[in-house]
Amino acid sequence: MHQKRLSAPKTYKIPRKVAKWVVKPSPGPHDKEAVPLLVIVRDFLELADTAREARKIIAAGEILVDGIVRKDYKFPVGLFDVITIPKLEKSYRMLFDEKGRYIPKEVEDSDLKLYKIVNKTLVRGGKVQLNLFDGTNLLASNEYKTKDSILVKIPDKDIIDHLKFEEGALVMITGGSHAGEIGRLKSYKIVRSSAPNLVTVEGEERDITTIEDYVFVVGKKDSDKPAIDLGV
Repeated sequence: MHQKRLSAPKTYKIPRKVAKWVVKPSPGPHDKEAVPLLVIVRDFLELADTAREARKIIAAGEILVDGIVRKDYKFPVGLFDVITIPKLEKSYRMLFDEKGRYIPKEVEDSDLKLYKIVNKTLVRGGKVQLNLFDGTNLLASNEYKTKDSILVKIPDKDIIDHLKFEEGALVMITGGSHAGEIGRLKSYKIVRSSAPNLVTVEGEERDITTIEDYVFVVGKKDSDKPAIDLGV
């Protein structure tokens, strides 16, 4: 099944009326907002002029996602994924533009990735499994909490730092009209109903209130810089 361009997710930064169809991502990491690898290669990075050329590049194993060769041209790529082209010696991280659309920004720290913890489960042997925002699962200690972030070495997925969800932490808004904006976590309100909990983020010009699902910790409260290169 393919995706009509006009109804494609707003995260797709593509022309909407030049053709009827655009490739639809395979099931895999991230959610329905993920962008298929072919669109990254052809439309975002402009490494190919046509879908056929892009498929050949991908099938030849010339594109890595998070340090792993991906040959499925429909492979879903989403927030903070790192796309590496060894022949060009360049790496790009998927981030947001000013309109909340995914764009690849060239970075140097291609061996690092941030993950948000969305859940924890107890698995066989009494071990704790961290369920991460893109569907990845990692075994770790119980010191990590949901809504925290972890800095991971890729592709080995070794945890090298822990970023807590707490007041003063540096966060990025990942959904809604403020997607891509960065600020400090000012306050957190637990809503005693079925409505989502609310977070207030202190931005450069004003405070922004959003739901907790849209808040991603990207830096510690005692740091002025994000844990990874965000192209800002």
